[in-house]
Amino acid sequence: MAMTSSPEQPQPLRAVVQATKNWVERLGEVWVEGQLIEIKRRSGPTQFLTMRDTLAEVSVRISTSSAALDAAGPLTEGTIVAARIRPTLWTKSGDLTFQCSELRPSGEGRLLAAIEQRKRMLQAEGLFDPARKKRLPFLPRRVGLVTGAQSAAERDVVENIARRWPAAVVEVRHSLMQGPQATEQLIGALRALDAHPEVDVIIVARGGGSLEDLLPFSDEALARAVFACRTPVVSAIGHETDTPIIDLVADLRASTPTDAAKRVVPDAAAEADLVRTARGRVRAAITARIDAEQRRLDEVRSRPVLREPGAFLTGHAERLQLARDRLHRAIGSRLREEGLGLEHTLQRIRALSPQATLQRGYAILAEESGRTVDRVSATRAGAHVTARLADGRLGLTVTETTPQE
Repeated sequence: MAMTSSPEQPQPLRAVVQATKNWVERLGEVWVEGQLIEIKRRSGPTQFLTMRDTLAEVSVRISTSSAALDAAGPLTEGTIVAARIRPTLWTKSGDLTFQCSELRPSGEGRLLAAIEQRKRMLQAEGLFDPARKKRLPFLPRRVGLVTGAQSAAERDVVENIARRWPAAVVEVRHSLMQGPQATEQLIGALRALDAHPEVDVIIVARGGGSLEDLLPFSDEALARAVFACRTPVVSAIGHETDTPIIDLVADLRASTPTDAAKRVVPDAAAEADLVRTARGRVRAAITARIDAEQRRLDEVRSRPVLREPGAFLTGHAERLQLARDRLHRAIGSRLREEGLGLEHTLQRIRALSPQATLQRGYAILAEESGRTVDRVSATRAGAHVTARLADGRLGLTVTETTPQE
């Protein structure tokens, strides 16, 4: 019902705002579909979202509770959702807002929410742990390939492997790449290659596609089968922007099937270049080492001690000769000194010897028993004594003894 007003009788602003609020809230709750382009989480109970129409440039601001937002599952910006909203007008500011009481992922958003929930569950179990991922062999004996029959992915993988390493052998197992039966066939092909004794690495390859087409590669059973493989698994599903769950479980994620071929086998030409480069470096290092050692040897040989080895001994020989001369002089001097001392000693001994006394005319008397007669009382008249002179002995008979008074 229209409100009457004029410049002379205008309506109060509060009345107009209240009437607008009553008219807006008559719409009640309604389910709408749109894309979440902004999610602002706050610490309080009220959260704010910005929703945009999927076709037109129309966007609105929505307030909702934390419980309603959490009940919708893990939502990200860009998710298509269905929201039950109720329009309302704030009388203080005149702002038109929408209050959301329930959120549900819609279309791809619902699929993305389910995949995200599955990712969190598998991550909590440790299926994405980098520590559990296996290293790829440098040169596999045989490369396993799981892909669609006569697909572009198979052609890209096989051709690039043959181009990079012509001697490589590819063991192919075909499987459906989409649809309800794809998961079962993928698991069967994967297990068959994992049981092959010569397969050292397995590639699961598929070209790009929609979210629904890639759903089998986010299946929980396939993810667990990849995790259980003893052989390293390389995932090459879709394009660079596609990230199914198998990419997170696999030991290596390749952006494209061509990239997967580059990851599993080395480039023969590049490896040959590396070998040539390494040989050149080794040869240069050996040559440089030999040159350095030759220079050191030349320096050692140029030293005087090696150029004239006898020169080193000349100085020692001279010092030795000097020492010998000094030793001879010292010995001669010592002998002369000792000779002089001996001569002096002999002269003293000779001066004190009885023989010298005898040579001066004295005699030594001794009884027959050999006892020396050194006084008159030591003998008697009629005794036989021997007189020892300087040049011999005399036998004497004592005729008389006269003691000295």
